[in-house]
Amino acid sequence: MNTAFINGKEYAFKPGETILNFTRRYFGENYIPTLCDAPNLKPFGSCRVCSVEVALKEDGPRRTMASCHTPIAPGMHVHTHSKEVKKLRKNIVELVLTDHPLDCLTCEVNGNCELQSVAAEVGILGVRYPEGANHLDRTKDLSHPYMTSDLSKCINCYRCVRACDEVQGQFVLSMAGRGFNNRIVKGMDQSFFESECVSCGACAQACPTSAISDVFHSKAVVAREKTRTICTYCGVGCNLEVATDGSGEILSIQAPFDAEVNQGHTCLKGRYAFKFYDHPERLRDPLLKKNGEFVKISWDEAYDLIATKLTQYKNDFGADYIAGISSARCTNEENYLMQKLIRAVVGTNNIDGCARVCHSPTALGMQRTFGTGAATNSIIDLKYTDCILVIGANPTDAHPVTGAKLKQHAMKGKTTIVIDPRRTELARYAQHHLALRPGTNVALLNMMIYYIVDEGLVDMDFIEERTEGFDDFIESVRALNIDQLEELTGVPREQVRAAAIAYATAPNAMSFHGLGVTEHSQGTFTVMQIAELAMLTGNIGRRGVGVNPLRGQNNVQGSADMGVQPHQGAGYLDVTDPEVHAKYEFFYKAKLPIHIGYKIPEMFEAALAGKLKALWVIGEDIVQTDPNTTKVKKALEATDFVIVQELFMTETAKMADLVLPGASFLEKSGTFTNGERRIQRVNKVVEPIGNAKADGQIIADVMNRMGYRQPDYDPAVVLDEIAQIVPFFKGVKWDELGKNGKQWPVLENGKDTEILHKEDFKRGRGRFEFHDFRESEEIVTHGKDYPYIITTNRELEHYNCGAMTRRTGNVEILTEDYLMIHPKDAADNGISEGDMVCVESARGKVDIKAKITDEVRPGVMSTTFHFPEIMVNLITSDVHDSEAKCPEYKVVACRIRKARKVESRVPGEVTLA
Repeated sequence: MNTAFINGKEYAFKPGETILNFTRRYFGENYIPTLCDAPNLKPFGSCRVCSVEVALKEDGPRRTMASCHTPIAPGMHVHTHSKEVKKLRKNIVELVLTDHPLDCLTCEVNGNCELQSVAAEVGILGVRYPEGANHLDRTKDLSHPYMTSDLSKCINCYRCVRACDEVQGQFVLSMAGRGFNNRIVKGMDQSFFESECVSCGACAQACPTSAISDVFHSKAVVAREKTRTICTYCGVGCNLEVATDGSGEILSIQAPFDAEVNQGHTCLKGRYAFKFYDHPERLRDPLLKKNGEFVKISWDEAYDLIATKLTQYKNDFGADYIAGISSARCTNEENYLMQKLIRAVVGTNNIDGCARVCHSPTALGMQRTFGTGAATNSIIDLKYTDCILVIGANPTDAHPVTGAKLKQHAMKGKTTIVIDPRRTELARYAQHHLALRPGTNVALLNMMIYYIVDEGLVDMDFIEERTEGFDDFIESVRALNIDQLEELTGVPREQVRAAAIAYATAPNAMSFHGLGVTEHSQGTFTVMQIAELAMLTGNIGRRGVGVNPLRGQNNVQGSADMGVQPHQGAGYLDVTDPEVHAKYEFFYKAKLPIHIGYKIPEMFEAALAGKLKALWVIGEDIVQTDPNTTKVKKALEATDFVIVQELFMTETAKMADLVLPGASFLEKSGTFTNGERRIQRVNKVVEPIGNAKADGQIIADVMNRMGYRQPDYDPAVVLDEIAQIVPFFKGVKWDELGKNGKQWPVLENGKDTEILHKEDFKRGRGRFEFHDFRESEEIVTHGKDYPYIITTNRELEHYNCGAMTRRTGNVEILTEDYLMIHPKDAADNGISEGDMVCVESARGKVDIKAKITDEVRPGVMSTTFHFPEIMVNLITSDVHDSEAKCPEYKVVACRIRKARKVESRVPGEVTLA
């Protein structure tokens, strides 16, 4: 074992360790003082406060070296606190203080300032040098809704610059000037708000002083308590550290450096968009609609009404006239209870969730090919991959922390392939960007498969040992008409061929896909193709490879795991299998249905046909976010009794008969499962607002009110029940999840699983099944009259319907939905930047502000549905994935024109037509 000496004593060191890491491992984080070092940044050596003396032998000559970036070597003698070293450190800090305001008592980081701590540690009692005029303007930059700066406090440690570069990859911050005029600048020497800052807060967390901070003073020491929990937004599953005061107010959020998922990083939503939790518009009491107006009622009245109505409909019409939509924003335990209520208490399989409208094709497609519908690998595998293939995803906006890691991979020149109609941020750095026509994923991936076969790049050893159906699959592939596919996709064949070769020849290749894959009429088949690409090239079952869906919402993976789907119960067990059915009935001690229930689109059809009397919706704004808004509204109007359980009066809640106030993620405990199958603890930070309750408690109360005995909501107790029925949760225990959770399957002994399918697939052999391209019915039926295609997307600042983010400072950064339109299309239709555009489809019309950009190709436009003022889903179609019934948000045939202003019936008002 290699050893070296610290102050005369011998210690073993690990390969690759620096002197600083070596000493910290034995003597703690603060043994050697530093100012420019940070846990999530590479060694830099700008401050030299960490200097030590180093000799190659015990009595050899000593050299002063920066410990942060000097590798430890065998036999090295390190002297950390010699007289000379102490003198040097003190001198360095004194020089820093001559150019730093000494207003510690009124500084927001007083008591938590690294400069202050280091100055005390090195023995600063006074500064020997003359006080110089601080060379920086003391005017604070308060231009941004979140980020602040007072650069007179800057000590030129470069930590903010490095955080912006190394963690986020945004390159907004840099140093300008030389010598004494050296200073931090934002963008082109702009304010935070004017710059390209994405508000991730990495610079503020990295800054050792208050030179860069935020409006929440997140480094101040006023917090009484800090609680570790999990973010409520996307499927990355970032760990958060929430600071509160003694009165129950949330002060700020930071990202813990020891989090395996996000390593001290998070996006602006996770770090800053939390003030919705006590917003004045939060629902605080149950509300019953009487004569078209909502009135407050008690919880007992609400529970009695629900129990009476559901029992009545069940008795009069049958259990299948009742349905439930659960929420990916709720915990695993709450989703489990909701599907249990619908199945074991109501007696129907009419339970579904938001996975239906996002990643249901992922689950189904991967189950058909591999046997398991979840990510095969972990995000840590990015460290080991040579190639990334990103299909139908814009992760820097929709999954920002993972997106930043993918961006770092691309910026380092590593092989990056992006398949997307839009020139996304990641596409700008990619060696291969295949900008296909929306809706032609199957055609393009068939081209890639064709070229991998044609170039002789198939891993035949893997195929023969671990797959089936290959011969028939290849026969169909060889018969493909490449000329036709090239014309259909709009992508030159040589571009596709180059990308296919790059993927197939990489030693390790990972794929990532998003809603640009799944939200199509052929979404399930596209997912199967992505899985087949991995099998063709042997990219399964080891580090740095695999198929990795970027799950949309924070717990969309977990909600599906818990059985929030009409064809599979908790643990993905088939509800129509007699053996499974008997198992569920025995476990729940109830009579259960054995036929498949309604998927969400089928619930709407049933309502319109008079076959649905009651619908209970938890945490989903289906009016604003589901396609064909007019149809959704008609379905709700046709349903006798609609219950909506929400945080705010959403567009869906407005149409409810009964509104129940649920609890946000900050007000309850449970677990979320992120996109890499990681089950993590959500810990309650504050009490629910007003008379709101944890969603799990509401469900349990109703179960009891309807005669089914269910204990009060306790996530540890519910998780124990889940472990008894969900096979891959068998070894999951609340008290053993720790800080970083566990990735399922978790064995009975508690051991978890980072990589799936190492030796065998869940279904035995991986399955090849060829599918040819089929044009979307939207284009076939309406393409002639509506020649443009709109595809939908998500912006960084907001999340789906924006119910939470629109009630935070995020709305000051992005204030409205807009239509991305190519300059040619804008010119052809007389549209200028900022004009209102009338967008019409076969379903209806909306008016959206134009943003002219070459990010989209001619004939293709893109927009979001974050704001209810626009209601973009008025124009989206009723076409769904042929297998999983996921809506086709990504192909909407439309026509456009510049909106006309017309006089309103209201005097003095103008409307758009």
